[in-house]
Amino acid sequence: MRRSGVRAMLLALVVGVSSTACAGWGGGVGGGGPNSINVLMVNNQQMVDLQRLTADNFTKETGISVNFTVLPENDVRDKISQEFSSQAGQYDVATVSNFEIPIYARSKWIAPLDPYLAADPGFDQSDILKPMTASMTGDDGKIYGEPFYGESSFLMYRKDVLAAKGITMPANPTWQQVADIAAKADGAQPGMKGICLRGQPGWGQVFAPLTTVVNTFGGTWFTKDWQAQVNAPEFTKAVQFYVDLVRAHGETGAPQAGFTECLNNLIQGNVAMWYDATSAAGSLEAADSPVKGKIGYAPAPVVDTKSSGWLYAWSWGIQQASQKKDAAWKFISWASSKGYENLVGKQIGWSSVPAGKRASTYSNPDYLKESSSFAAPTKAAIDAADPRNPGVQPRPALGIQFVDIPEFPDLGTQVSQEISSAIAGQISVPDALQRGQDLADDVAARYRSRVGGNS
Repeated sequence: MRRSGVRAMLLALVVGVSSTACAGWGGGVGGGGPNSINVLMVNNQQMVDLQRLTADNFTKETGISVNFTVLPENDVRDKISQEFSSQAGQYDVATVSNFEIPIYARSKWIAPLDPYLAADPGFDQSDILKPMTASMTGDDGKIYGEPFYGESSFLMYRKDVLAAKGITMPANPTWQQVADIAAKADGAQPGMKGICLRGQPGWGQVFAPLTTVVNTFGGTWFTKDWQAQVNAPEFTKAVQFYVDLVRAHGETGAPQAGFTECLNNLIQGNVAMWYDATSAAGSLEAADSPVKGKIGYAPAPVVDTKSSGWLYAWSWGIQQASQKKDAAWKFISWASSKGYENLVGKQIGWSSVPAGKRASTYSNPDYLKESSSFAAPTKAAIDAADPRNPGVQPRPALGIQFVDIPEFPDLGTQVSQEISSAIAGQISVPDALQRGQDLADDVAARYRSRVGGNS
């Protein structure tokens, strides 16, 4: 769900080399002999670190070689979907998010991990943060994935800018308070806007933060009995608030701004606040960041709910068709372990630890030394996230910033295009949401018919 500009281009070069170099002595996917596994994963920095550490640590300890195939996020999602839906068995392990896991579990494309957890108490499932476990648990109560790293969302703000304006950030801000602060901070420094909010089309772009706003304003995509609510008063009020805020006090180029653009805007001093992923804090507090030490972190703003942060994790899942599930579990239990986090901390640096998944990470003095400004707010945000009950009414599916059904990526992306047009001033919010309602009702009708409801 996040991109990283120049760093991403450098990563692409690293991945291009390492994907080939790590193909294994069997000559690529499917090769490597009986004591090897094939892993399909996303090309972010944490995964590249994992590649670098696997042979000298995991393979040396277990004798199991790992053949990595590494692709950009959109490409890897498509390939994983094709692989798991066909049950080709070409890959034993894949990076899947908490969006895919419950869907794959219902389709029996992914193997339950409970037998391995029962036989491997050293993994310490109780140390995995409870919202993460909940988001990877199927309808049958079994666990189908283990997080590699996780995130929620919070409000990031320039402490020095607010102080200079005599503004105090509330300990638990409401969205109206945030809007008021954005208005006061707008123009606090030459060219500075009050806030950055995503406006880029995409179910994982503008609708990541915006659906959390909808939730806390009392809205929902669907009621428990599958009635579409995209043009309902609460949904409309939330979207109108978001659009008005970003148009009045948001960043330049908001209709095309995503995670990377907002990150760069805050780092470069173009905005005073930003509501987005907790994972951004590592970049903001990096040694070479011009805003290191200047950023404050507050909980996701609320209206009608106690909390509103989202929940996301890149996780490991074992394909049901894999013939090497035991070896696959050994890899997962190593990659998601406390020991692996310590290995990264010692060999790469504590700021590179794939955090956001284990309670023990947040009591590790070495990690806390590097992340003291944002570790506690990050853990608090994840702990407060409730994927089964994110709003004021019961939901028909898991999810905070998404609805955990296969149709949501297409639905969310189509509606997001209308929202981006509203941010650009090309369409009114009511008109945008009426189009969204028609799309959502088509999806809802399918589910109503399956449960014998009204069509």
